Amino acid sequence: MRQTIAIVLQYRVAIILALTLTVSGLIVPGYLSETTLSLGLDRAAAIGLIATGLTVLLIAGQIDLSGGAIFALAGIVSTILQPSLGILPAALVGVFVGGLCGAINGGLVVGLKVNSLVLTLATMLIFRAVAHWITNSQPVTGTDIMFSLTMAQIYLDIFSIRSALFIVCIILLHLWLTRTIAGRNVFAVGSNATAAEESGVAAGRVVFFGFIFAGSLAGVAGVLQSLVTNTGSPVFGSELTVAVIAAVVVGGTRLEGGRGSALGTLGGVLTMAALTMAMEFQSVPAYLQQVVSGLILILLVVLDRTVHTRGRAAGAIPLLVTQNPITTGGKP
Repeated sequence: MRQTIAIVLQYRVAIILALTLTVSGLIVPGYLSETTLSLGLDRAAAIGLIATGLTVLLIAGQIDLSGGAIFALAGIVSTILQPSLGILPAALVGVFVGGLCGAINGGLVVGLKVNSLVLTLATMLIFRAVAHWITNSQPVTGTDIMFSLTMAQIYLDIFSIRSALFIVCIILLHLWLTRTIAGRNVFAVGSNATAAEESGVAAGRVVFFGFIFAGSLAGVAGVLQSLVTNTGSPVFGSELTVAVIAAVVVGGTRLEGGRGSALGTLGGVLTMAALTMAMEFQSVPAYLQQVVSGLILILLVVLDRTVHTRGRAAGAIPLLVTQNPITTGGKP
């Protein structure tokens, strides 16, 4: 019995995703068609790119609540600069703005040694205010609607440009976290930053570059959204934060740090996207969709805490490795 429970918990992301797709396919006509799946994957890519960056931060024991605001600001900047720079150079500037916002977050968290939850809550408000200020709280329009249609085109019957980019980013992150010393150091910092420092890991540097990575991917997601819609808006991404955190937590990444995986995040993103699409097909109001996402988040956090507490009470070996986190690290 215990072995069965352990297997279920280990593969819970895949099980939840399979159940979601199965039930949705039975209830919603045409849900499992290629058109629906490609649309769902494309829409999930925006959340997925931000979730990819947040995965690294959560593993490192940090959090970033400003991803949605960076998403909007980067898209606005890239759209405003299109007439003077051109579409692609303006897009690169938008991504740079995302990385700059991440650097601001990381610099303040590491330099001032403040709680990242509180700090990024403050910068979320600031970045969103800047987005409203430079647009006068009005959406801005790009220069080439045909380019937007190209960006939204589906290739190989399933992938758009941004959904393909999301999958590539997830795979590369998985390889980095599992195959490199730098990736394993992220787990070490999240498990115990003090022990990691004593073992020679520059915990502050890991956290700082984690924020830059998260900000850059939020910038990429925002720029791609503005290119697909040919619009930049200060209200874009206002409801992404809960969805992104829920997707990462569904994927098995602990809010306390030290455990998580890129492939788990992929499963979490796909699960939340599948659930959202099913509710939209059934005309479930947006506010009820938010309620469902919040309840799932609470349920999984409680489940993870319960399993972790029982494991420690039973004398299980903790994930924290303090003897040599550089070479062994924490494993998801």
